[in-house]
Amino acid sequence: MGFGRAKRLREDEARSVIGRQIDATLCPGMSVPAALESLFKWIEGHGYFVDTKDGRIGFLFPERQMKESWTDAGRLGGTDISFAAEGNVNLKYWFGTENPEVMRRLCVFAKTGGEGSMAAFWLADDGSQKIVHLGSGSGSITVCVLADDPVDFLRLLAIGYDEICWGDAFSDLPNAGEEFVVEPNRPFADWVAKTFEVDIPKLGSAIVKHHATMNNGESPDPFWRWVRGHTN
Repeated sequence: MGFGRAKRLREDEARSVIGRQIDATLCPGMSVPAALESLFKWIEGHGYFVDTKDGRIGFLFPERQMKESWTDAGRLGGTDISFAAEGNVNLKYWFGTENPEVMRRLCVFAKTGGEGSMAAFWLADDGSQKIVHLGSGSGSITVCVLADDPVDFLRLLAIGYDEICWGDAFSDLPNAGEEFVVEPNRPFADWVAKTFEVDIPKLGSAIVKHHATMNNGESPDPFWRWVRGHTN
């Protein structure tokens, strides 16, 4: 075995399982950001995952806790999101097309809502990689850039919204006006703050620059504009 190949194998073995599996689904020009690889290692280090026939699924708190902590008044754990290697195989149903121009620009890596909304990597027109949201349409209709920077995406998750698919909630504090209360995920928020030496904002609007939806007549959000160009 050559030195170069051995080095690559060692580097690959040092990565998270979730990161390796997502990496295998990426479009040319994409990469798993270092901040998200750190997240996946944190998830796997705490055992916050399940292995299925389709691959590993990671969470921000134990799957058991998601099931057992629900009450009529609320639940523990902070933002409910799952990370897995979905890629772009199902995007043909969302867009209603298998146009290569669409498929080679997006890769889904997370479920953001129980109704099927998704977060994905998107290659913008300038070649930069952003994290975007695709609402399911059967619940959330949020379609916009969630974060230009992967660390900002982690900061958004650390704020503590129940789910990040409801973009219209980003101008309010988590649990604002809600009878159903989601307790903060303090271990995760502390990890984000300390690891990346950042603050955790109080509102999602501090990170999501332009909350746009499928029903918007116009928006400056670049992903929303790109989607409009490929769905009309």
